[in-house]
Amino acid sequence: MTDHELQKLVEELSQTHFNIPFMHKASFNLRLRTTGGRYLLNSHNIEINRKYLDQLGMEELIGIIKHELCHYHLHINKKGYQHKDADFKNLLRKVGGPRYCSSLPKDNNQAKPKRTLVYRCQSCNQIYLRRKIVNTKKYVCGKCRGKLTLEETRNN
Repeated sequence: MTDHELQKLVEELSQTHFNIPFMHKASFNLRLRTTGGRYLLNSHNIEINRKYLDQLGMEELIGIIKHELCHYHLHINKKGYQHKDADFKNLLRKVGGPRYCSSLPKDNNQAKPKRTLVYRCQSCNQIYLRRKIVNTKKYVCGKCRGKLTLEETRNN
């Protein structure tokens, strides 16, 4: 689905469920991570997280759009548009939108393997395990002040 198709869908849902036209811009925002969508108060635009369409389907997308349209129409009509407001809860119930979007399935590929750097003192053989690279020209062994060398890198 393109941004243009999303715009048409939002306009259609606004007209069907709210009987009011959607006069602003709807688009996908690839940077959204923890939410299905958001309504922008200053521009009145709606941004949608594309992952919800890709992973959970059209039904979930429509629910998110209804939710954001509730924020949109109530804000424009100067009524309670926040989640805590009775106007918002009533309108959401009326149009059949979800109060919260479903959570995305966990993607195990996103978790980067953690690396461990093993440093050893050349004098006393003290071992230091670190996640970040240590500047061995600047830092020395805390035990004997000997020179440190990078011995190995482990990926956990």
